[in-house]
Amino acid sequence: MIMRFALIFIFLVLLLTKVALPSNSTAIPIAKPGCNDTCGQVRVPYPFGIGPDCYRDSWFEVLCNETLSPPTTLLKKINMEVLNFSYVPEYTSTEFVRVKSPVISKNCSRRETEQRVNLTGSPFFYSETRNKFVAAGCNNRALMAGIKPKIVGCESDCINGDTLFGIPGPDKTCNSGTCCETVIPSDLKTFNATFERNEPEGCQLAFLIDQQWFDFNIENSSRLQNTEYVPALLDWSLLPEDYSTSRLPHTSNYSGRLYCSYGYWGNPYLPYGCHDIIECLEDKRRCGDDTCVNKPGHFVCEGSRTWIIALGLALGFGVLCLVVGGWLLYKFLKKRREVKLKEKFFKRNGGFLLQQQMFSHEGSLEKTKIFTSKELDKATDNFNKNRVLGQGGQGTVYKGMLVDGRIVAVKKSKAMFAETVEEFINEVVILSQISHRNVVKLLGCCLETEVPFLVYEFIPGGTLFQYLHDQNFGTSRSISIYQTHLTTHVQGTFGYLDPEYFQSSQFTKKGDVYSFGVVLVELLTGEKPILSLKMADECRSLAIHFIASMEENRVLEIIDGRVAKQAKVEELMMVAKLAYRCLSLSGKKRPTMKEVAMQLEQIMPLPKQNDSNVDHHHDREEINYLKLDLSSPFESSSLTDSSLFSGTSCSTEKEPLV
Repeated sequence: MIMRFALIFIFLVLLLTKVALPSNSTAIPIAKPGCNDTCGQVRVPYPFGIGPDCYRDSWFEVLCNETLSPPTTLLKKINMEVLNFSYVPEYTSTEFVRVKSPVISKNCSRRETEQRVNLTGSPFFYSETRNKFVAAGCNNRALMAGIKPKIVGCESDCINGDTLFGIPGPDKTCNSGTCCETVIPSDLKTFNATFERNEPEGCQLAFLIDQQWFDFNIENSSRLQNTEYVPALLDWSLLPEDYSTSRLPHTSNYSGRLYCSYGYWGNPYLPYGCHDIIECLEDKRRCGDDTCVNKPGHFVCEGSRTWIIALGLALGFGVLCLVVGGWLLYKFLKKRREVKLKEKFFKRNGGFLLQQQMFSHEGSLEKTKIFTSKELDKATDNFNKNRVLGQGGQGTVYKGMLVDGRIVAVKKSKAMFAETVEEFINEVVILSQISHRNVVKLLGCCLETEVPFLVYEFIPGGTLFQYLHDQNFGTSRSISIYQTHLTTHVQGTFGYLDPEYFQSSQFTKKGDVYSFGVVLVELLTGEKPILSLKMADECRSLAIHFIASMEENRVLEIIDGRVAKQAKVEELMMVAKLAYRCLSLSGKKRPTMKEVAMQLEQIMPLPKQNDSNVDHHHDREEINYLKLDLSSPFESSSLTDSSLFSGTSCSTEKEPLV
């Protein structure tokens, strides 16, 4: 449909263009803008004009007498009636003025005329190439007067004297009868005739006449015998200063006349009056089988360009195919590279191992999902920074929404080492099997990225840290200034970081045990991992403060009052000892997480503090037993100075992220 409208539009444009192009003299203006260009049936071209400011100068002023029928046209200053202005824009060399020129007679009944024409001082003159001098009558000798020293005239015979002009010859001249003719001198500005025979025989006539008109009208001699005027052609010439072409483009001058340059037509006396001739539209077969191509001022014939058009279309289509094909190939290779890279990451991050584990634990791991990177990109809005929930030593946590509408927390790890892949996968398998209302559920992971992503259920109630220290359970909060104090050399949340990391810069499987020990101390004391100056004489970590209290047998002094009211002393001491072992500076002396879990399960069934069978004496002995069984967490460790934990800012205005 669009192509159809386009073809119709092009056709209309070409049609309108053809109509607008000047195909004849009526298609272009001949008079100055705003001026009348006709008087009756006579068209008046510039430099002639009717009315003020419509003519070149007073010699070209035209009077139009519309009171007569038909209206008459008069060259005002030379007082000659104009029959027509021969203006042909295609051939400007044929421009002339056809006027009524007087017929001078002698011995003619009821007519004796001696009218004279004097064009002296005007730009007009009789055209020597288009006019001729004619004398008629028996034995008539007529001469042109006033052109001395030249003598111009002719003499007629008396053959066929019964007619004024005799019988015309085969070339339509009157030299074979009672008339004669001759050429006129150039630049003739006056006309008068004299008859030199004293005994003329009958009527004698002499006149200047349009040669072409006379040749076609000589057979009708009576028409000339009874007329007072005959048509003659006036030419004109301008002074050099009057025909400068500097303001008239595409014009040239010759002998005091202006002409449109070759290949142009129009009125050369008007500004921009010469127009390019569209030769190819005037004659479509001008070049035969070749193609006519219009140029400014000319045209050229060129061979058929069908093959060039076909070649251009083929090349254009080929280039288009190459571009589209190249783009598609680029997209294909890019996608293939991404797929290969994802497969590489999936294999490196233990994806196949996890699939084997899932297959071997079929049923227990049926809800664990391996997410694609595309799913997580969409869920987190390409990991938009506005989705960040928190940052820690191991990575950044983002809030996201899966396609099924579930809100999740996506943890983006910071690093993954090849030697820890198997351990990582085992932890994923174990965490996926844990289903407890107080433990955040691991929904799945993504292994096709450079570092693994873990996807957890989103807990809107806040973290354990917030529960212990903040009581404002918001789901999103700003990151503390000192959440990762050692961001250059040590990546981790200060206060929870395993001291062995400061020696090896490597995380061990007992590092989580140390961190869990800090959490146990937080539960017991209600304090933050970094103590404020109110709680310690000098700034140091909660872990160091707790270890010192245990070794000084004053651990009950730092137990939170709320915890002391809800638990028995032996329970508190058993948990304290377990935390003490977890905080050992030597990872080898720490229990495993499995052992920690078993000990906590053993502590839970103990009878409550308000039971009637409580033996407080036994409690005190158990406390003494626990105290005696303590071994220093600093044994077998090269870290003998607690300043490692005390050389940092202790501002508690913002809390570290758990």
